[in-house]
Amino acid sequence: MLRFKNLNTNVFLLLSIVSLFIFNSETALSKGKQKHQWLFLKSNDISLNPHNLNHLKNFAKYAEGYNLKVLEAVDSVQSHAMDGGGYFIGVDSTPAESPIGYNLKLFGNSLINPPRTTSYCSGSSYTAFITALDFILPNGSKKLSKQRLEALRMQEPNGGRRNDWVKYWGIWNADGFGSQYALVQYSHMGADIKPIDAMPGDFMNISWKSGIGHSVVFLGWYINKDGKKSVVYWSSQKGTNGFGDQIVPLDKIKYVKIVRLVKPSNIFKFNVNNQNINKNIPGDKIDF
Repeated sequence: MLRFKNLNTNVFLLLSIVSLFIFNSETALSKGKQKHQWLFLKSNDISLNPHNLNHLKNFAKYAEGYNLKVLEAVDSVQSHAMDGGGYFIGVDSTPAESPIGYNLKLFGNSLINPPRTTSYCSGSSYTAFITALDFILPNGSKKLSKQRLEALRMQEPNGGRRNDWVKYWGIWNADGFGSQYALVQYSHMGADIKPIDAMPGDFMNISWKSGIGHSVVFLGWYINKDGKKSVVYWSSQKGTNGFGDQIVPLDKIKYVKIVRLVKPSNIFKFNVNNQNINKNIPGDKIDF
């Protein structure tokens, strides 16, 4: 009888160790090594064509963990519109604006029936996030609850616009640091990353000095031959007619907030009704 109890205890301890290892491995894999070293891209890392499918190929050497899947997702999203697909914002327009211009699905479940074929910035970054989850969790349909699936949708069941701060997409799309609010605070799937530790495949919100913002997938920092400092990213914007890469001088940026996908499995257990979100978190200045 004693030997039976010890066996149960040993099995329990072994399972606990394995569970802890999996948890720590998932977090460590995604967070990456914090090297505290700025990632400066080389000129041949940057495609002359903003509408390209080479994000994983060009930036994989600088990334690791789930960021590789985000880069693969960027290529997948871009493949739906090799000319960019068009950029449009118009909350009160008819038909309504569309955050993404095609029928985005998660684990085979539709998240939007797009009223337009155009896109805008937070819609493109969210689509890269959703597509990355499809790659990371290929059997996710068996685990995702109907309640969480509904929270991830990009429009209301009647096809109407899902307003800011309403569930997952509404939080991601909100003014300010939407991807941080959604990934880190709302769903606990992400971690804050300082600009010095950023790597390709991170999600970044930019606050421009002009007073508006932008939601992007970070690709790297860049200093040209004249010493001009810039950031390189992928998103949807007017300058690329929708999806595409942009290089923007740092002197236009007030501050940024960068986050990384570190715990994708939390998509199956996040609290849909979580309202504990601090909207007043400070941004980070870029100083190199």
